[in-house]
Amino acid sequence: MVSVHCKDISVRKVECDITEESIASMMDGWVAYKRAEYVVLNHGDQYAVVRLSKSSDGDLFRDVTDYEIISLPDDTVYVERPDMDVINVPALARLQCEYPGKAVVVRGLFSHLGFVKDLEPMRLRIVDCVPPRPSKMSYLVNLALASGYISKPIVVEEVDIDLSEISKEAETAEVMFPCEVSGTSSDRPYCFLDQVPDVEGRDLTLVGCRLSKRIFSEEYHRDVPFINICPRDRVLDDGVTTIVKCCRVKEGHEKDGNVVMVPWGATVPEIVDALNDVFGDA
Repeated sequence: MVSVHCKDISVRKVECDITEESIASMMDGWVAYKRAEYVVLNHGDQYAVVRLSKSSDGDLFRDVTDYEIISLPDDTVYVERPDMDVINVPALARLQCEYPGKAVVVRGLFSHLGFVKDLEPMRLRIVDCVPPRPSKMSYLVNLALASGYISKPIVVEEVDIDLSEISKEAETAEVMFPCEVSGTSSDRPYCFLDQVPDVEGRDLTLVGCRLSKRIFSEEYHRDVPFINICPRDRVLDDGVTTIVKCCRVKEGHEKDGNVVMVPWGATVPEIVDALNDVFGDA
């Protein structure tokens, strides 16, 4: 259950404690704006949310014919998030996770008011390489969720493949990473494949994806110890919907069960399409 902002919510300060009995008394003879589906009642630090049923007769204001108490003060919290879009469903889902089991009345961006209750978040796992931090996939997904083009209550968890940490698994004196601009480093001597260093006689391990290994083989005409950091190959097999970048996807997105793959150079519109597709039947 998610309410949108002020156009559908009436806010009323009242002079008494908010209880089932006082709400019943208030609703007797209550008149509401025709667009108001809910009323948020406030007395001091008490908040409650009530759903309204109204007469079909009348112009701008109509008689309330029935009501349903959505939450009473013990089950309602009020928060202020000045940078939050209160009609953004993923943002509301994150807020619900902070206050499980509660109705959360929120004053957000432009002082708009909204509330959320009983919203079941949908988990999305992001698997990507770092550094840089945050990972590119995390950055793009959060832009997509903030765009307003995704109406599912998606909440993310991030699984970072830290190349610097993984390089400690190497059993060689040196390691090689795919790309210098990533800012990756190691506690042992290291170099970068894209700089085409001279590796003659050097004892090193390639920390990269399968494409990196192919490039190494074609460039140096020999095999090399290899640690695979491909996000697709590191997806956990636990049924959680997961998004990764994949160099085999050239544009758009591809699905493989609960995994959705986007190009290495994915754009925000591609991420939006991918998430709407993978969560479309949920």
